Amino acid sequence: MEQKRYDIYIDGNTVRKRKIESDEQQRRRTSEREEQRAKNRKIAKRNQAREMRMNRRSVLFLSASVGVTCFVCAAYINLQSKVTAHMKNISSLEKEIADLKTENDTTIKRINTSIDLNDIKKRAMSELGMVYAAEGQISYYDIEDEDYMMQYEKISEN
Repeated sequence: MEQKRYDIYIDGNTVRKRKIESDEQQRRRTSEREEQRAKNRKIAKRNQAREMRMNRRSVLFLSASVGVTCFVCAAYINLQSKVTAHMKNISSLEKEIADLKTENDTTIKRINTSIDLNDIKKRAMSELGMVYAAEGQISYYDIEDEDYMMQYEKISEN
């Protein structure tokens, strides 16, 4: 009987036989691997050197972009300082306005409390000779859409 041999995987605890290579084959394979590694290293070094080199255009572009960035930062800081100065000026002016309003209010209250209308009436009638207007001395005018009336000539007695 003839045995047929099949290449199949056998699961188990058997140890597979190792294919024994000759020393020459082993040296050849090792030297091929070393040569391939050396080629790969040489190519990698060439690529790194090419990537590390910067041409003039890229250096110029990077220098210009750094300069523009510095200029923009300096302009921004200048603008911020101007805004801060204006805000301080505005707050001092607002404080001054508040102080003036307070002073005006106190002055108006002082004036209003110091005015005695009866005293003014007595002085006007006794010292200045003023009297109340009689019925025929009062004239009424209709003002249409204006706030005031201009008098260009003398008002008639009638």
